[in-house]
Amino acid sequence: MAIGKDLFLLYDVIGYTFRDVSYLENALTHASFANERKVKGIVYPSNERLEFLGDAVLEITVSEYLYKHFKKSSEGILTKIRQHLVCEKTLASIAAGISLGDYINLGRGEEVTDCRNSPKLLADTFEALIGAIYLDSESFTLPGAKEAVLQLFKPEIEKSERMQDGDYKTMLQQLVDKDGASLLEYNVLAEEGPEHKKIFTVEAKINNNTVGQGSARTKKDAEMLAAKAALRLFGINV
Repeated sequence: MAIGKDLFLLYDVIGYTFRDVSYLENALTHASFANERKVKGIVYPSNERLEFLGDAVLEITVSEYLYKHFKKSSEGILTKIRQHLVCEKTLASIAAGISLGDYINLGRGEEVTDCRNSPKLLADTFEALIGAIYLDSESFTLPGAKEAVLQLFKPEIEKSERMQDGDYKTMLQQLVDKDGASLLEYNVLAEEGPEHKKIFTVEAKINNNTVGQGSARTKKDAEMLAAKAALRLFGINV
């Protein structure tokens, strides 16, 4: 099978070595590539079934991790964090970080239209990769398999951990990012009092709509309070 780069390089990046490389080859085979070969009488299964499996595996794997490590968080907050971690934008970002697009088998049409690094393609292939690891490791029973998957999410998980320490601005930004088309900004409404005791009042706005206000001795703290008020407006208990 024509693979764009040496698969052993991918092993090093993801921290997992496949026992059966056919799982990985399947995960990297886009439907366009499989269909072109099918016309020629060559059977290569696409990664769509692995994508289906990987989506479910990611859901339970991330949910289990959050349940065990975010013990003080409510169901609502855990759901918001999980939505951020397994959304297309995050998965595509992780996939781009490991140059997954370089390894994907694509049909000629997709190569011409330069869709190799499209967010949807990267996210779908990443899910297929997770499904492949799950099957190759016999449902994560082999040492290090699940850990390898979670390691790929480490930067995003660390952001979520900071969020749980009261970083309401990060939490609100992640909520806005999930939409993909909204703009979050903070504006200073007032500065009151003498220089050494000044109070700042800040508003948080999403697409020019005020969603929260906060007042504090510093702009940063006022922004944090405005973000906290916005989260409560959206029904998040913080």
